[in-house]
Amino acid sequence: MLIIAEAYKTRPIRFLGLWEISGWKLKAYGISYANQIPGQQLIDAAHRVTGERLSASAAKTHHYGVGFVGIHEGKTGNFVFVDWWADENELHHHVYLSPSEQPAALEYMTPTGLTACAWDLFLISHERDAWVNHVLKQAAAPDLEG
Repeated sequence: MLIIAEAYKTRPIRFLGLWEISGWKLKAYGISYANQIPGQQLIDAAHRVTGERLSASAAKTHHYGVGFVGIHEGKTGNFVFVDWWADENELHHHVYLSPSEQPAALEYMTPTGLTACAWDLFLISHERDAWVNHVLKQAAAPDLEG
């Protein structure tokens, strides 16, 4: 039998700004269980791993230099995902976790198969819709700034 520890509640999702890293433009978003935005230590750690992941993985893809980052300060731990679009319609998704008490200790989790939680999927769906509307449906003049 499935026992749910806590009923689902909407969490605030906030735009934290546009990050420009090594020629990339990434929309950064914060999600938090208990606050309006995640703590600065987690945001700084997310910025660090984003730069590292782009350097390690993105060059191997046919990308457009745009993407988004989710920084989720959860109930029992922290979740960071670094995403970018490539090959017109493919999303590259990389996941990191850290304990609540050590937000900067982000560990790369993508090889485990972990993808996202219910709140993260909401944000990913929002970005998917934006990509479809501003890029894929605008084949004659895709808007990467939209």
